[in-house]
Amino acid sequence: MSETGRLTLVATPIGNLADLSPRAIEALGEADIWFVEDTRVSGKLASHLGLKKPMRVLNDHTSPNQIERYAQELRNGANAALVTDGGAPAVSDPGAILTNLCHEHGVAVAGIPGPSAPVLALMLSGFFAQRFAFLGFLGRKSGAIRGELAAFADSPLTLVLFESSHRLEPLLATAHEALGPRRYAICRELTKLHEQVYRETLPHIPDESAVPRKGEFTIVIEGRRKRDLD
Repeated sequence: MSETGRLTLVATPIGNLADLSPRAIEALGEADIWFVEDTRVSGKLASHLGLKKPMRVLNDHTSPNQIERYAQELRNGANAALVTDGGAPAVSDPGAILTNLCHEHGVAVAGIPGPSAPVLALMLSGFFAQRFAFLGFLGRKSGAIRGELAAFADSPLTLVLFESSHRLEPLLATAHEALGPRRYAICRELTKLHEQVYRETLPHIPDESAVPRKGEFTIVIEGRRKRDLD
C-alpha cells in the first residue's frame, strides 16, 4: 500500500468492454482494493483484464458504519478504485458517501471519466440539451412520479431518467399527465448488441414489437421549447 491513501473513481463500461479507457485500465491495475456494487459483475471485469483484486461491497445495503470503516482503510494508506456495475461511480449511488468522507478526512480523490448512460442517451436523443436535469429513478407510484415531474412542466430543461423495462408504460403515461405533449427518446441497451433508440411524442407509447421490454432503459424527455412557452 502507498504511504498516502487515495481513492480513484473509475468510470467503467455500461455494456461494451472495449469502451474501457487505457487510464481506467491502469488505475484498476494499480489499486490495492476495489470498492464495487456487485462482486459478480466487477469480477467479470477483473477477469477480462486478467486481474485479481480484493473487493469491498459498497451499495445501497452497505451500512454507514461499514462505509466509515472503508474510509479508515483509505486513511491508513490504501490505494483504492471505486467502480459501479457500469458507468460513472458516485453519481446517484452510495459511492458519493465514501467520496465525501475522503474529502473531509484529507484522503486524495481522483477521477477517470468514461462511459455514462445519461450523457450517451442525451447525445443519441438529438434533443437540444444545453441544460438538462438527471433524475435517476423516480418514485414507484404514479402520484410520486407526477409530483417529481410537475416541477418541470414549464421548464426548458431536458430530463434524463432511468426506468425498469416493466414500468415503461406507467412512466410515460404519467409523464404526459405532468408535462403534456413532449418529444421523448427511449434508449435501450446502450453500447450493447441490441442497442436501440426509439423517438416519439407523448402521449404515444410504443408496443413491445416496437420496443422490446428487455434490458436497461434510459429515458430522455425534451424540455419545453421556446415556441411552446411563448
